[in-house]
Amino acid sequence: MNPQNGSQSGGVPNPPGSQDQQSATANVIRSQINALYGDEPVATPQPQPAQQNNATSSYATQNDEVENPYDRTHTPHPQPQAEQWKAYHSAWQDYYQKYYEGYYGQQQKQAEAQRIQQEASTNATQRTNIFGSSNIETPPAESATEQGSRNPSSYIDDTSTKDQALFELRQKLLGSVRKQAKKIRRSKHFMPIAAALVVVLVFVFIQYNRVFIATVNAYVSPGAIDPQNIVLDPGSSEEVGPDPRLIIPKINVDVPAIYGIGADYDSQMAAMQKGVAHFSIPGANSRPGEMGNTVLSGHSSNDLFDPGDYKFIFAQLDKLAIGDTIYANYEGVRYTYIVTKKEVVKPTDVQALVYPTTKPVMTLITCTPLGTSQNRLLVTAEQVSPDPAAASAAPESSDTGENASIPGNSPTLFERLFGAR
Repeated sequence: MNPQNGSQSGGVPNPPGSQDQQSATANVIRSQINALYGDEPVATPQPQPAQQNNATSSYATQNDEVENPYDRTHTPHPQPQAEQWKAYHSAWQDYYQKYYEGYYGQQQKQAEAQRIQQEASTNATQRTNIFGSSNIETPPAESATEQGSRNPSSYIDDTSTKDQALFELRQKLLGSVRKQAKKIRRSKHFMPIAAALVVVLVFVFIQYNRVFIATVNAYVSPGAIDPQNIVLDPGSSEEVGPDPRLIIPKINVDVPAIYGIGADYDSQMAAMQKGVAHFSIPGANSRPGEMGNTVLSGHSSNDLFDPGDYKFIFAQLDKLAIGDTIYANYEGVRYTYIVTKKEVVKPTDVQALVYPTTKPVMTLITCTPLGTSQNRLLVTAEQVSPDPAAASAAPESSDTGENASIPGNSPTLFERLFGAR
């Protein structure tokens, strides 16, 4: 043994400071490895103390590549930084969000399809009940097996253009069916109401048409008078035709006068279909040119559906005032009368027509108010031409006329339904 070198014979020399040098060399190598596979920078070797001698430095240089097999020390792996954790969690959150959005979106589409199918079935049943058949075809429901066989990843962007077009077409069809069904439901309530309203209007028109038409006639001149019959001079003795007529210029009346008929209701109504009727009763049975009262009756507002062309001939009779002129053609002579009195009496007040007089007078009768037979309007006029003093005596009559009543309009619909004349 050489005591100066401190080593045994035949052994490897062990220079001073060799253990520290090996540790430094190992640290450098580990730093380089960590730089390759980790995030730490390459370690810089630390300078050795100055007391190392040349022999030690030379030995270290020859053995700096030698690694101690018993050294198991290592540097801990670096922990992830905050930004890396954020990126890591964001990636997973984005994945799960897309996954569940697709999944629940598909579930919602399936639920919507089932709801549409159910509504279509309900509408088809309603149309079957209304029309007896249904033209609506509902799409088949997707089975549970088909739903379960789907890959979860297919829930993302699974809707195609064709399916979307079919869905929109189905929605439009269902909307049209709902709209038509709503119209039909409304019409089911509207039709009975409309039918009832039409029936009421028809009934009202039949019952009160005389009121409407007579009111119009009362304010609109018929314009049927011949201008040559308008006489301005009450003393004129112009020759006229043989046909009896009644002419009232103020209300544009020029109508035939029917004489020689009975005073009963049927005779009077039949005569008033052809013009104005001569209502002859004891004490008031004169004719134009004779002493006494000449009575002529006419309709003011008879039913539109009754026969005759003179149902509204006296609709404007109430417009006559005292001093107005009335003309009566009888047996080729025109007689002129001047209105002297107007009054309203009951239909049974026949005696209002019978009174003593030494002059030839004329009384015109019609119903009042318009459209009713409640009362009778009497317009009395005295003859002024030809000379009333030359008038002949009134004819005598054997008929007492006790059961007679002043003629009026025909019965209304209600009165006919309940048996009135």
